[in-house]
Amino acid sequence: MRNILPPWLRSARVIIGLSIIAVIALCAVFAPLLAPHDPNEQNLLTTFLPPVWAQGADSAYLLGTDSLGRDVLSRLIYGARVAMMVAVIASFGAMVIGATLAYLAGYFGGRIDSLIGRAVDVWMSFPPVIMSLILMVGLGVGLRNVILAIVIVDWTRFCRVLRSEVLVVASKDYIAAARLVGFSHWRIITREIIPASLPLLITLVSLEMGIAVIVEAVLSFVGLSVSSQTPAWGQMIADARQYIYDSPWNLLFPALTIFFAVFGFNMLGDGLRRTLDVRLTAVQRV
Repeated sequence: MRNILPPWLRSARVIIGLSIIAVIALCAVFAPLLAPHDPNEQNLLTTFLPPVWAQGADSAYLLGTDSLGRDVLSRLIYGARVAMMVAVIASFGAMVIGATLAYLAGYFGGRIDSLIGRAVDVWMSFPPVIMSLILMVGLGVGLRNVILAIVIVDWTRFCRVLRSEVLVVASKDYIAAARLVGFSHWRIITREIIPASLPLLITLVSLEMGIAVIVEAVLSFVGLSVSSQTPAWGQMIADARQYIYDSPWNLLFPALTIFFAVFGFNMLGDGLRRTLDVRLTAVQRV
């Protein structure tokens, strides 16, 4: 059965990463069915209930309640919607911009490469988190603006790393042969350079998804992400920090959820890189 699977699905890293991400994605998609309570339903008579395995717990609230009597588990499940939406849309948006500029810079070189390189250097001189906060102050609160801020800030990650890979691929003999045969620039980039750099691109997207989850958590922590009526993991940490001695589980659970989400994306990216990159697989065989 193991031999029937494609090589990338035989990696333990890929399986672990996919499993974690699949659980979070299922929670995001089927949140109304999986959440035992309305995430915004308040009950001041059941505040600070501990998890179900602790003394004084209520079996109706498996992970306890927060300072307003809201079910922690339900808010974690609904918070997965915000995290996954930001991770997927923001990562692919940053990838499209950064990868496009990287292919142009690495393939054509010369003035185009110099211009794009200077733009990346200037853009990366600003601290990413500080720039995100500044953009959110200017753009305003909202999930769409969070995604836009991450795209504007993080496209440079793709451009800088991928440009180096494109430079290596573009210097290969088969690329020079394709030019001599008369292949168009579009055909060389889409048929030769993009497939050769795809493993790295997949890795960068996976890593960026984890970064996007962290950035969204930071922005929601300081109140610059979604509204207070929309559950978010960073927002849950912000609400719980002032009651850390009364109910440490309210801070621990969303922090662990963020950790496992980022861990899953990193494991998936590393596993795909190791199985899809021909150079790495050749070294492992030797």
